[in-house]
Amino acid sequence: MTPLLSTLLGALVPTDAAREALAMLRDPSHLHWYVVTFFGIVMYVYANEVERQRYDVIAAGLAFFLMDVLNELVNSAWFHVSDRAPLWTVTGDTAYLILIGWSIEIVFLFLISGIEFVKFLPADKNLRILGIPNRWVFITWWSCVCVFVEVLLHRAGIFHWAWWYWNEPLLLPIVVLGYGTFFWIAATVFDMDSHRRRFTVVGAMAAVDLALAMTFGAVGWL
Repeated sequence: MTPLLSTLLGALVPTDAAREALAMLRDPSHLHWYVVTFFGIVMYVYANEVERQRYDVIAAGLAFFLMDVLNELVNSAWFHVSDRAPLWTVTGDTAYLILIGWSIEIVFLFLISGIEFVKFLPADKNLRILGIPNRWVFITWWSCVCVFVEVLLHRAGIFHWAWWYWNEPLLLPIVVLGYGTFFWIAATVFDMDSHRRRFTVVGAMAAVDLALAMTFGAVGWL
């Protein structure tokens, strides 16, 4: 490892949170019945959009979720490259920890978050708010709201940041990369002029995520 990388990554000693998460990782004994209920709620949300034939909304929701999958895969790889900690770690009373920073509760939340987001967007995508394109206003606002929630979870001790460049008070990288990209891709896909374009993007994102998952899984980085 180069001196620069060592400086960025820090001492190669796993944090307490990382060790706690590893002990919980993909342990089926933590499962609870509410997982089934949450799954049913997510399916209802998508079924409602299918019934209304709002495939633009569905594509936006899937794009948002697939961006989260990409981030979680990279986060897991970050931990195995650093041998210290991922950028974020999940602990606490989760029903199932899929990846070191990704619980089943987060999966269900993010499966519907993109759908919720685009429903807030003005019908006129060219509308400006205080001179700013409305999409960027909503992307920024909701990214900041999500990071605020993460700050509360971090202070509660069930969501952990370990790196100075991804932590309080330096929250801008989390706003931009942790959530801004999610809301941006959801809005972009939602505003496309055809379902074919929308689902081409969604399909490409799914293919990238699958390739990364298979590669990282093969080398033991998940």
